[in-house]
Amino acid sequence: MIQIHNLKKVYSGLTVVNIPQLEIKKGESIGLVGNNGAGKTTLFRMMLDLIRPDAGEVLSKDENVAGNENWKNYTASYLDEGFLIDYLTPEEYFYFIGSLHQQSRASVDEYLASQSDFFNGEILKRGKYIRDLSKGNQTKVGIASCLLQNPELLMLDEPFANIDPSTQIRLKNMLKDINKNKGVTTLISSHDLNHITDVCERILLMEKGKIIRDIATSSSTLAELENYFAVGQGDSTPPVKQE
Repeated sequence: MIQIHNLKKVYSGLTVVNIPQLEIKKGESIGLVGNNGAGKTTLFRMMLDLIRPDAGEVLSKDENVAGNENWKNYTASYLDEGFLIDYLTPEEYFYFIGSLHQQSRASVDEYLASQSDFFNGEILKRGKYIRDLSKGNQTKVGIASCLLQNPELLMLDEPFANIDPSTQIRLKNMLKDINKNKGVTTLISSHDLNHITDVCERILLMEKGKIIRDIATSSSTLAELENYFAVGQGDSTPPVKQE
C-alpha cells in the first residue's frame, strides 16, 4: 500500500530522515518507535505531504502523495491538535468531518453514540470549544474524527500520550479491532513501548533519521526494545530485518 524510495529530508545541513527503501503492505499494523529527534514525525509529515522531501518519494497505492490528492480519500491522520478546528465544538467538528465524507448528521450521531465509552462523558454536550478541552480530550476528538472517516489507512502520532489509562486500554482495543476486523492499515508512532508492541504486528525502530530495525512483533520484542533504549542506543549496529 505504501512504498518509500530514497526518501531524504535535510534541515540546516543535518539529515533528519534518510530511508532508502520501505514497504508497508495493505492491512499491516506498523509501530514506529525512537527517541526524540529520531525523525518519526518528520517521516509522517512527508507521508502526508505536509512537508516535501529533499529527495525521494512516498507512494500510496502506487501514486506519489506529492503529485496528487487521491490518497486523501482513504487516509485519516491525527498528529497533533493543529489538525483540529479549535473554534468549533466537538459536535460541530464531527458533523463537519462527516459532511466531507458524505455522512448525514444522523449517521454521525449514531457513530458518536458508539464512542460513549471512549469519550467517557467528557467530550459531547459539555458546551466547550475544542480549544478549551484538555490536551487528552483534544486527542480523543482527533482520534475519533479519524475513525469516523472509515479510512483504509490510519496514521496516529503519539495517540497514547496525555490520555488516561482507561482510555488507553479502550484505544488499544479499538485499534486492534479496525486492523483485524476491518483490514485498516495502521501506522502508529509512540514512546509507549508496552502499548505499541501490544497493538502492532511490526515495529520500525528509528534512530538519527534511519530505520535501523524492522521487527516482526513477538513475545520478545518488548524486552528487545527496552534493552536497546537502556543500553544500546546510538551504537553502530547495522540494520536488521527480523521475520
